[in-house]
Amino acid sequence: MNQATTTQAQTQSLRPSSSWTGWGQWLALITMTLDHVARYLATDAWGMGWVDSSVGRIAFPLFAGMVAWHGLFNTRDPLRYARRIMVIGLVAQLPYQLMPREAIFQLNICFTLALGLMAGHWLEQVAQRTARDQLGLARLSLETLGVLVAWYIAGFWVEYGHEGLLLIPLYMLAIGQIQRSGNTPGQRLIALVSAIPVLLLAGAMNSSEMAKSITVITTLAVLVMAVGVCRLVPDIQWKMSRRMWLAWYPAHFAVIAAILLFVGRAAYP
Repeated sequence: MNQATTTQAQTQSLRPSSSWTGWGQWLALITMTLDHVARYLATDAWGMGWVDSSVGRIAFPLFAGMVAWHGLFNTRDPLRYARRIMVIGLVAQLPYQLMPREAIFQLNICFTLALGLMAGHWLEQVAQRTARDQLGLARLSLETLGVLVAWYIAGFWVEYGHEGLLLIPLYMLAIGQIQRSGNTPGQRLIALVSAIPVLLLAGAMNSSEMAKSITVITTLAVLVMAVGVCRLVPDIQWKMSRRMWLAWYPAHFAVIAAILLFVGRAAYP
């Protein structure tokens, strides 16, 4: 066995289990679909107003957590992964734009996830380059300014806004620190502190107490996976097909848009 093969095998052994994401995919798609049906299709007579502030608050932090996890552990090129997410967003944008909302134009959640992953990957790269003393102060300052300007501008146009764009970078910061931490009290304290920002952000993303609680609990559940619980989660028996995972987001919006157009309730881009 050559050195490259040995290094790859060691990396595989250190990589945390991702079995939980198989369960997370089903939960995220089901809760997202329920949320969108309640928000865009249901009338007051349906009595589904509670969905938006309860199960509907699971989907986004769960999607963001899975994207952050895959960006850290399961892809060789996070930027290519982000571009694939953005392609799904482009396909879904037209039916998404037909959903009734206050904003005249808004980019769907795929753009929030893709841009968040790009920012999270940049943070990871900054940490690695700094550790190797390969990042000058001037370059770091310019990169940081560019990222902040991009975050400020994009936050006005994407779903979940400025806060949503920060969720994946803070997830990656926390999960990465948890994975890299050792067993000394100081290292554990650093890992604990690194999880505080993403939990605070999750609590600030909603207005009602129920929505805040569910978003924080979902975020905490993802972080618990990073602590080591992921090893205890069995593989899912009914694994979602890749085609279904990629197509569901634009397809379910297309179905909702068709129904809204039929009943005369669709918005117009």
